[in-house]
Amino acid sequence: MKTPIARLLIAALFLTALAFPAAVAGASALNSPLQEDNTPPPYTERPLIVISSYYLDVDTISPNTTFTLYLSVENKGDEEARNLIFSFAGDDFLPRDSGGVQAVGGLSEQGSGSSSTVVSQVFTANTSLWGRVNGTIPVNLSYIGKDSGVSFSETFTITLPVAGWSGSSATATPTPTATAMPRAQLVVSGYQTDVDPLQPGSIFTINLNIQNLGNGNARDVTMILGGGSAGDAGSGTPVPGGISGSGADLSTFAPIGSSNLQFLDDILTGESKKASQKLIVNVSANPGAYALKLSFVYTDDQGNRAVDDQVITLLIYQLPQIEVNFYRDPGPISVMQPNMLPLQVVNLSRKSAVMGNMTVSAENAELMNNVTLIGTLDAGGYFPLDVMYIPQNPGPQEITVNISYTDDFNQPRTITQTIEVNVQEAMQVDPGMGPGMDPGSGMMPGEEGTWDPGMDPGMNISTGEETFWQKVLRFLKGLIGLDSGPQQPAGPDMGPGEFQEEPMPVPVRPLG
Repeated sequence: MKTPIARLLIAALFLTALAFPAAVAGASALNSPLQEDNTPPPYTERPLIVISSYYLDVDTISPNTTFTLYLSVENKGDEEARNLIFSFAGDDFLPRDSGGVQAVGGLSEQGSGSSSTVVSQVFTANTSLWGRVNGTIPVNLSYIGKDSGVSFSETFTITLPVAGWSGSSATATPTPTATAMPRAQLVVSGYQTDVDPLQPGSIFTINLNIQNLGNGNARDVTMILGGGSAGDAGSGTPVPGGISGSGADLSTFAPIGSSNLQFLDDILTGESKKASQKLIVNVSANPGAYALKLSFVYTDDQGNRAVDDQVITLLIYQLPQIEVNFYRDPGPISVMQPNMLPLQVVNLSRKSAVMGNMTVSAENAELMNNVTLIGTLDAGGYFPLDVMYIPQNPGPQEITVNISYTDDFNQPRTITQTIEVNVQEAMQVDPGMGPGMDPGSGMMPGEEGTWDPGMDPGMNISTGEETFWQKVLRFLKGLIGLDSGPQQPAGPDMGPGEFQEEPMPVPVRPLG
């Protein structure tokens, strides 16, 4: 029989045996090193495939027609996508050729050159689309990330419009086309000005030919010179001040005699109407091509207000103002005698002008030194030209002067002016004496003086001046390069201030 002490010892040993493994395990856990967690973190980068746009190879889709759908596919993610599988399903549009499956090898991450592509699939519109306005195509996409190896899937829905027809039977019936509303179209088919060319300060009238080329009528047409607007354009509700021309550009061409608004009444389909407006060119306008805007405000047959804008082009020149005249009195002009024409060209413009050749011509006459180059002619300057003129007929004769130049648009132009001169009859000549000399005097008719037989013919002793014919002779000598100086009187040597007279023979009377 065991004693109580023995029983206590046995219980203590039993409890010790039970606690020893847990203590050993705890000590082992405390003494062992910490173990690292090798579980990979979640992958943050992935491919992301989206459909950026889609389009068709036909304009409209009708039931029982075949078309091709094009999908623009892009990779918006940061990882390359591999093995892209597109699956097309649905009952509205039946896939053709490929069974509704299209594959793409891969798409690079966004920002690279190969991150997008186009996928196409042929469909046939189901006949069940009759009476509907659109249909849908579900698109399922699956792909794998290149680096992560994770599979992804996407689902898209493509909606396409359908030109169907709702009727009692689902038969192939042509789609009705909506009828366009009749509309007028006003255009300026031609225009011209009564002044040509236009220059700064010119007052002119522009004539317009306006034609309605639309399929509707234009009612209550108002023409706005320089462009304008209508306050109720595009609606049938009138508003106060419906037509406005205050914003018109009239800085170059301004109206005179009336405002820039002109009422033209109705212009029916295919009808033409004339319109005119008096204008002035601004004096500060520079040479060039200027656009003039025209606005036509009208009402159609349905009461809607419309505006048609037109633009025409007007050219502004600044031509030189040239005047040709005599810089002195040319004196009497006789037939068949050389006469000097003292011509001059004057620039009356406010700026210099570059002129070309100046040509002087006349009918029934011979001209010499009649062509010359003028060049630059300053404002208010002049250019002289002495022309030898030998007329063949008496009476009023016209001298024509042509001056060539180039205008502001590099086009050749010519200024033509005429000067009228009066040609007198030729002077009578005594056949017994020299040309134009009185018998025994050596002087022109009407000249006074004493004739010395020892002097050269034609020398006026009392005045010491040359006669007209001596001047003409010296002029002709000068033209051919000979000495044209005045001739000195010839005869016996004379002392200064006196004349030596030869003894006159004394007549002898015979005796008896």
